[in-house]
Amino acid sequence: MKKEEVFYSIEQFEKAFKRLSEIIKRPLDDIARDAGIQRFEFTFELMWKALKIYLGFMGRECKTPRDALKEAFKQGMLSGEDVFLRMLDDRNLSSHTYKESTAKEIFERIELEYVDAFKKLVSELKKRYNTL
Repeated sequence: MKKEEVFYSIEQFEKAFKRLSEIIKRPLDDIARDAGIQRFEFTFELMWKALKIYLGFMGRECKTPRDALKEAFKQGMLSGEDVFLRMLDDRNLSSHTYKESTAKEIFERIELEYVDAFKKLVSELKKRYNTL
């Protein structure tokens, strides 16, 4: 694992997060909601992979999103472990099932909880990268 890989993974996560943030600011309709959920799924994937790469660089192997989240929490990178675990559940639910009521609930959590959690994690990863 090279330091450049860590940088690239954080950069990709941050770009995805910015795209998610853009859609959240738009007026809500079915298309914006569906696009927001799709961007959330993509952002989540890049988030856990950035965690996996960073933690791997630090000598901690994580094979699954849940492993990466648990280890990041142990390392003090995340606060509100329950938010990130709920995020994982919502990512799994949204990518395998489509039910309008569930989509509305997930989008609401994206707006009210997940965007802020992603923002804090982007900042934390960048801070930690700068001290490598």
